[in-house]
Amino acid sequence: MKHTLNNRLSYRVSVVIPAYNLEGYISKAIESVLAQTQPANEIIVVDDGSTDGTGEIVKKYGSAVRYIPQENAGASAARNTGIKAAKNEWIAFLDGDDEWLKENLERQMELLERNEELVWTAGNFIMCFCQEEQRQVKLAPERGAQLLEGKEYFPEYFQAFVKGAAGWTGTMVIKKSVLEEAGMFRVGQLRSNDQDMWWRIAYLHRSIGYNPEPLAVYHCQVQMSITKTHKKPQILSDLIGRHLKLAASHGRREQFDPCAVHMLRYWIHEYMLDERIYGVRDLIVRFKNVLPLFYRWYLWALTISPRATLAALPLLRRINRWLRLPI
Repeated sequence: MKHTLNNRLSYRVSVVIPAYNLEGYISKAIESVLAQTQPANEIIVVDDGSTDGTGEIVKKYGSAVRYIPQENAGASAARNTGIKAAKNEWIAFLDGDDEWLKENLERQMELLERNEELVWTAGNFIMCFCQEEQRQVKLAPERGAQLLEGKEYFPEYFQAFVKGAAGWTGTMVIKKSVLEEAGMFRVGQLRSNDQDMWWRIAYLHRSIGYNPEPLAVYHCQVQMSITKTHKKPQILSDLIGRHLKLAASHGRREQFDPCAVHMLRYWIHEYMLDERIYGVRDLIVRFKNVLPLFYRWYLWALTISPRATLAALPLLRRINRWLRLPI
């Protein structure tokens, strides 16, 4: 299995791929990087203590892929290891169970070359629910182009985030120096460690490039199974609480608050589907100054009897679709 890297980029890029027990997926991820129309300068796979055949598969790519094994320490630590080892100015990210479309790097780097003031960029992507053989684009490309208003970047990351146009880890390309400036990925952040990183960058660098055409494929069911044990309300509540303080310290609280509401509503909708509904009232109390008043009352009413709400969910969903209410 022999591959060579043909460097044609004006900006030099290192690709960081963390992997843990992904022997059934890692080849597809690596092959998607090697198949780029504008190749990367370096591919780094950080094996985060895999106990399956992941490492042996990666080693078969020889000098085309830098293989870095480490003891299991989580995705944040694995990405940090890859960033520190990277030899180039720009870092592109891809998880070991996802894949890039062929023109990803070409489109990303051309955008950065046309907009030299940018220090990071992202793009649209395809969500694959592969077990059901379903694929859908995260944001309709025409909608993304409309939101850009004739530009190739959003002046404010947080606005793009709320509109669903802030990309995803597998479409992020960021200057190495910016990742270091923002403090690298937070080790011990069990959920949304990537989103935590992007928010910290956004406090420092408001504008972000965006490609409205899909650039990568996110394999949702694989990721959902990996994060299933890290969805406790307390983990996510602490993330939002910490960032409300960080945003205020950077003078960015007004811009961040809509993001906090957006994320809270998304998570609360998940919690209403199972036993985590019992933690919703804690969120209402903790974030009473962030969540809209009507929404808080609505949630309070739904959680008077969590057991009854869970039993009535099918009927509530039909009513809510008709009234266009949340949940």
